[in-house]
Parts: sequence; structure tokens; C-alpha cells
Amino acid sequence: MACLTDQSENPVISSISDSDSHTERSRWIALYVLCAGVLMIVLDATVVNVALPAIQKDLGFSQSGLAWVVNAYLIAFGGLLLLSGRLGDLISRRDVFITGLVLFTIASLLCGLAQNDVMLVAARFAAGVGGALTAAVVLGMIVTMFPEPREQAKAIGVYAFVASAGGSVGLLAGGVLTQVLSWHWIFFINIPIGIATGYFSLRLLERDKGLGFAHGADVLGAVLITSSLMLGVFTIVEPAATKGWGDITTLLCSAGSASLLVAFLLRESTTANPLVPLRIFKSRNVSGANAIQALTVAGMFGLFFLGVLYLQEVLGYDALETGLAFLPTTLVMGTLSVKFSEPLIMRFGARRCLIPGLVLIAAGLALFARVPVDGNYVTDVLPSTLLLGSGIGVCFPSLMTLAMSGATKADAGLASGLVNTTAQVGAAIGLAVLATISANKTDALLAAGDPRREALTGGYEIAFWVAVGLVVAALAVAFIVLEPAPAREVGEDPGEVTELELETEAGTG
Repeated sequence: MACLTDQSENPVISSISDSDSHTERSRWIALYVLCAGVLMIVLDATVVNVALPAIQKDLGFSQSGLAWVVNAYLIAFGGLLLLSGRLGDLISRRDVFITGLVLFTIASLLCGLAQNDVMLVAARFAAGVGGALTAAVVLGMIVTMFPEPREQAKAIGVYAFVASAGGSVGLLAGGVLTQVLSWHWIFFINIPIGIATGYFSLRLLERDKGLGFAHGADVLGAVLITSSLMLGVFTIVEPAATKGWGDITTLLCSAGSASLLVAFLLRESTTANPLVPLRIFKSRNVSGANAIQALTVAGMFGLFFLGVLYLQEVLGYDALETGLAFLPTTLVMGTLSVKFSEPLIMRFGARRCLIPGLVLIAAGLALFARVPVDGNYVTDVLPSTLLLGSGIGVCFPSLMTLAMSGATKADAGLASGLVNTTAQVGAAIGLAVLATISANKTDALLAAGDPRREALTGGYEIAFWVAVGLVVAALAVAFIVLEPAPAREVGEDPGEVTELELETEAGTG
């Protein structure tokens, strides 16, 4: 019998194999390029917080004006995410990503060069616009680049780690750059990263063709949803935070934002070419996952905002020490998201991984609510950060999988923008609510004669318990709204979830 020729000696087969291997490597490198862009955007949202005192001293900001260094970015970023995601579907997700990257990089340069408060706030608004364009389409690009369920779960795990861990990394990076160099470098550091990310994006990301505007553009829908979201974020970060939720300005702005949202929904339900096809909300898993994310992110700000204040105001940590204190959270989160999320989701399904993650987050917040005035990092803080890191590392890859489960190639950018929008709105609401509750309790304790550190700790404690309540509410949504995985066939391995079952659970099968 003739010997079979070794396939490795066949130049045609070898060439095909090499080409497939190169394509596979390129996809994963492209994923890391996308995540580098996301990390830059996420870092910028928190890295500034550590440098605010130095910025105020150097540029002469008033206390109320200083808040606009953060608020200008948040209003533009949160208000434009949904529109940016849909523009990616209609034009080209790659082009929208690169356009946002260029704008964000230029705005970062202007922020670093700012010589007065007006210039810095204007540049921060521009950075928010660029950040929205960049971040909104990334998840949509990932799910189209990795359509196979196992690879998609792994890729989403990498993305989820970058998106969720960037906040704590930003605290550390902001402390280092501000103390070692100056506040200007928290913006200048974005420039080489932005240039490198843009260069590799042009080389590695395939240019996709959007749906186009064959039936016209829903300009009115775009104006309504962008106005509603911008006004909503403004309400949360400005009048609600400074004057309270019962103030007439807060109430009027809230009513205005809600009215614009209702008008947008009516427009989308009646127009022939909606900017946001409302069919995306018909999936219980998509709607439920976004609601869970908003509630969970709102609760998590109990750690990333109030936890920082506790370490600095009560325990006396400086900016660098605060950043290092949250490093274990990032390490645990990264290990679980990148290394274990894919096998866990493939084995048990996204819903079954999500629920234990939420329980761990709630437990971590509850443990932090018990921190004493004279707390010790190892015994009082570290256990909470490890629990939260574990919960986030398990929870968020599952949430991303469920939230993108109803996305088709035609509306993947919209689904991606929706995920980012609910996260930003949840963060803004969580920050405003928890900060207000904490401040009110602290003021009451101070008025009763408690020492400052005891009063601050009492305020943080009640806010942490509210944060626990938000995550428990997210758990309730998970049990009630999310669709359970389909029953397995008799004789099937009870520990193994097939790819078809995972797709069915996510709503795509």
C-alpha cells in the first residue's frame, strides 16, 4: 500500500495552515488593541479624581468649579454612548472607533496643556465625546470578531477585566503620576497609547461596512436620546449632588430628561427607520442583564468611591497608598476574568455564573460596611476587596455575554452602546445616591457631637448597606427576569454545557 504523503510536506496545505494561524493570531492581537483603547478611556474616568487637589491648586479652580473637571467628561461620555454605538452599525464600527480614538488623544493633549480652568473643562468635554465614540463600539466588534461561543466567552472575559478593573488601576496610576511627575502627565500619558492603538487598529482591524442611511437618518431620534441622556447625567452630577433630590432644579431637570426619553421611545416605535430598533429590548436576557448591570455598578461605587474616602479621610492614606490598597482587587479580578471566565461560562452557562458573582459582591460590600474607625488594612479592608474582586471577575463576563446575546451583526454596535450606557448611568446614579446618603448621615452625627472620623465612618457605613441593597435588587432581577438554561437531555453529563445550550441560554440559538 502506498504511503500517505505527510501533510506538512504539501506546500498548499502548509500554506493554508500558516494563513489560518496568522489570521487567528491577528484576531487576538486585534482584541488586545481594542482593549488598550478601552483601558485608556476607563482610566481617564478615575485617574483624574486623585489629581483634583493638585489641579485646583495649580489652575485656581473654585470648589464648585472643580467638579466640572469630572462632570464635563461624564456628561459627554454618558450622553453619547448609545448614539455612538448605533453610528457604528450605520457607518462602520472600526471607523467610529478610530475617529473617537483620534479625538480623545487630541483632547488629552489639550487637557495636559491647559493653562486655565475654562480650557481644561472644554477639553474634558471633548475627551468625553471621543471616549464615547471609542468605547461604545468595542463590545460589538468583539462579538462579531469571535462568533464561536467558546472563543467569544474568552474574549469577553478579557474585555470585562479591562472595563471593570480600569477604575482601580486608574487610582494607582493617578497617584503615581501626580506624585512622581505632575497632574499634567495623567493626560499626556494617553498620547503615546492613543497613537500606538490607532496605528495597530488601522493595520489589524478589518474595515466593516455599516448598514448605511438608505432609508434616511433618524435625526430627531438622535437629538431626543442624546438630549435625554445628557440632561439625565447632568441632573445626577450637578443639581442632585449639590442641592439634593428635592430641589426644584433637580426635579425640573429630571422631568425634562424623562419627557425627552418618552418622546424618543414614541418616535422609535412609529418611525420607519428608527435610530434604535426597540426589538432589542424584547429579549428578557438582554433587558435583564442591562438592568442588573446598572444596579450592580451603582452598588459597586460603594467600594470605588466611599472605600477610597474611608482610606484617605479616616485611615489617613495618601493617593499612592490608596491605589496600592486596591491592587489585590485588580489582580483577583484579572485572574478570574481572563483565565477562568471562559471555562466557567462554557461549563455552567452565563446565568449560573452570574448569580454567585452577585452574591460575592454583596458579601464584600456588607463586610466593608463593618469597618471600624481604627481599621487595619489586612483584617478590615483586604477581605472585602478580595471578595469584591472575586465577585466582579465572575459576574461581569457573564453579564456581558447575556447583554450581547440578542445582538446581530446589524445591531451589535447598538447593543454594545447600550451596555456601556447602563454602566455609566448606574455609576452616576450610584455615586450621587450613595454620596448624598453618606453626607447626610455624617452631618447628622457631627451635629450630635460625634468626632469627625467617627461621623465619617458612620456615614460610609449606612451608604455601604444601601449599596448591598442595590446588589440584592440585582440578584432579584437575575432570578425573576433572566431566562434559565433549557433542561438537559436524560443521560447528559450534568456538569457539561454544550455550545448550543449556551447560545440558547443567551437567547441567540
